[in-house]
Amino acid sequence: MRSRDQATAPEGPRDGLKSIGAILPYIWPKDAWSLRARVLLALVLLVLAKVANVAVPMFYKYAVDALNEPKAQLLAVPISLLVAYGVLRVLSDAFGELRDAVFTRVAQRAIRLAGLRTFRHLHALSLRFHLDRKTGGVARAVERGTKGIEFLLRFMLFNILPTLIEILMVCGILWNLYGWRFAAVTLLTLVAYIAWTTFITEWRTQFRRAMNDTDSDANTKAIDSLLNFETVKYFGNEDHEARRFDTALQRYEDAAVKSGSSLAFLNIGQGTIIATGVTIAMIMAGHSVIDGNMTMGDFVLVNAYLLQMFMPLNFLGFVYREIKRSLTDMETMFQLLAENPEVEDSPNANELNIDGGHVVFNSVTFDYDPRRPVLADVSFHVPSGGTVAIVGASGSGKSTISRLLFRFYDITGGTITIDGQDIRDVTQESLRRAIGMVPQDTVLFNDTIYYNIAYGGPEASPAQVEDAARLAHIHDFIMDLPDGYQSTVGERGLKLSGGERQRIAIARTVLKNPQILIFDEATSALDSRTEQGILTAFREVSKDRTTLTIAHRLSTVIEADEILVLSGGAIVERGRHPDLLATDGVYADMWARQQAAAEVERTLRAAEDTEAITETAQAHP
Repeated sequence: MRSRDQATAPEGPRDGLKSIGAILPYIWPKDAWSLRARVLLALVLLVLAKVANVAVPMFYKYAVDALNEPKAQLLAVPISLLVAYGVLRVLSDAFGELRDAVFTRVAQRAIRLAGLRTFRHLHALSLRFHLDRKTGGVARAVERGTKGIEFLLRFMLFNILPTLIEILMVCGILWNLYGWRFAAVTLLTLVAYIAWTTFITEWRTQFRRAMNDTDSDANTKAIDSLLNFETVKYFGNEDHEARRFDTALQRYEDAAVKSGSSLAFLNIGQGTIIATGVTIAMIMAGHSVIDGNMTMGDFVLVNAYLLQMFMPLNFLGFVYREIKRSLTDMETMFQLLAENPEVEDSPNANELNIDGGHVVFNSVTFDYDPRRPVLADVSFHVPSGGTVAIVGASGSGKSTISRLLFRFYDITGGTITIDGQDIRDVTQESLRRAIGMVPQDTVLFNDTIYYNIAYGGPEASPAQVEDAARLAHIHDFIMDLPDGYQSTVGERGLKLSGGERQRIAIARTVLKNPQILIFDEATSALDSRTEQGILTAFREVSKDRTTLTIAHRLSTVIEADEILVLSGGAIVERGRHPDLLATDGVYADMWARQQAAAEVERTLRAAEDTEAITETAQAHP
């Protein structure tokens, strides 16, 4: 008898009882009486199936004894025994299938609820958690965890437990009919099998753990490489990525070979133990038949019971290993659920009440790591309907301000208020509903343009989606596409240019209709011509809205009501564009350098245009 193996493995000893206890509320929900009824009915069907299964060999024995009588004829055999034998076989299978059919709804609902709860929890965790974790590894953990729940419910409740019950019932019957020796041989064989399987499986855990780790590593590398497809191409590093992936696969291959070799050793031992137990029991039964203490029917009964009982042991060995794996995978998923969100709503959090959208940062300090402060005593306010710009060198803390306003992190000191309400005292959902963001790196879903715009308002009508696109100056471009709004944008929107992605991001934000807008270096990756078009859309979208613009290019913020110059996490200058130029300070120096660079760009563009005109004239004299 051979045991089966899987590609994934336990990661080490775990407290399986905690994982089992964690899924009980999903299979015995408090308010779902229909699901509870299904569980009870499934248990009844389980018992009936095992009773029928244990009774089958008894009728087989009586039929053999009747046929073994001198001058036995088929008509002399009680027809009722044969009919009962057949009926019990059918009932044993039927009760088992009905049990599975009844319990399927319970199992799938448990998997669904656990997966949904984990998914929601992952979205509730802080940005810091997601920046520190690898997406591929987290996705793999959730996938394995939900599959682990399914396996545990299917096999532990309706295979392991019923098999153990059946073994005890058979041992009791053998003891009652033929004495303690047969029961003792059966139990000793069972104990030896379980001990061997447990010992060798624990030893093999190191190989299975290595398979698990390398599988996750390979999956993470593959996803990371494919998500950065363009970067790989830019640097011509296809071979480098292939080598990294192959290195992970090679480690998996080595671990899998060791696991497969040890599995063969396990199988040989299991087969030897079972064969030895069956042989000893059959020799004992044969002697009893010769001595006249047992009939041929008894001999057949012992053989039938032993085979019926020992055959599932092969499956039991497989299930044992898989249950360990499932418990490990479930615990990994439940560890994700145990992660405490860094940012949580306060117990008495209220909905944010927007009355104009007046934003105030008051003596705000913040650090990602206490050893490296990011913001120090930052104070400013954005009046309702006003526009404030924040400029500064890379790493000065500009984008951190937008993250703090969204409350992706909690500030270390000071307060941030909107219309007089501390954002720590309102619900995160209502806070983020009131703020719209157009980021520097616009990442779109790999779906249609319509879906990506409608993401800002999933309940919006097609007319509203198109109105938002018009306001963002992207509607005409979309209509020129062969599939219009149903055109797909590709992974992360890579089928579109940077300016097109930005306009879709603006349309999406317009559809959200927030009172507060944040433009986080939304034009820094665009050329000057595209930038002007985006700025026009910005001005139209920002009307009557509180706007916070974070920018590197100073030409995009000259119309702001106030410009804050950030350096080293502190505001070093503030004022309107003309006033800051007049002070001849940090801002004026940044402006001079950028204007010089812009002049060089204009000169190069003019030269390119002249060259293009000359080439055209020569080609068409």
